[in-house]
Amino acid sequence: MMSRQWQNPFTPDELKAGDLIGFSGHCWSSALVNIATYGIPFWGLSHCGIMARADDGRLLLFESTEFKNLPCEITGQVFLGTQAHTLENVLRIYPGKAWRYPLYRSLYSTEDTRLTEFLMGTVSTPYDYMGAFRSGGVGLSWIESLFREQCLTSLFCSEWVAAAYAYVGLWATDNVSRWSPNRLVRRLRRAEILRKPQRLK
Repeated sequence: MMSRQWQNPFTPDELKAGDLIGFSGHCWSSALVNIATYGIPFWGLSHCGIMARADDGRLLLFESTEFKNLPCEITGQVFLGTQAHTLENVLRIYPGKAWRYPLYRSLYSTEDTRLTEFLMGTVSTPYDYMGAFRSGGVGLSWIESLFREQCLTSLFCSEWVAAAYAYVGLWATDNVSRWSPNRLVRRLRRAEILRKPQRLK
């Protein structure tokens, strides 16, 4: 069976800053993330990023990742942690499924500016392996995270996205370090901050 290839179904005006892009990897580590966070292996989310404008006005996917296959569009370097890529490049090489979760409305200009400010200011932050483990709920780690203050000196994917929404003022949380991709998207969908997903790949 041939794998589904990404074809751009959107005009540039439809993809917008604040949209969440969710991924489901075709590997066992992604499946374990889903099992730990009440997702469906090879279908639920194991990674996420957020669309936002860079300082030069380009709409990019900002994601904290441990993949070593694309240089960051901001720094030009391959880095394990927070970085930005074109969505087209990520979708072409990502080994799995992907969805767009549209933000329920377009950002106001001040919100758009704040989102860019936060993400550009936190690019090149190291990847948070321990935080990702805790947010996954393995054993009692998620319960333990309830008593641990958030720390943004290192960031995993959904932690960075949650922090971005909180910084802009779209959503409040007392600890951005608590949210796995599945938990974050479920909460934002219930709060009607994100709309129904659209399959990209």
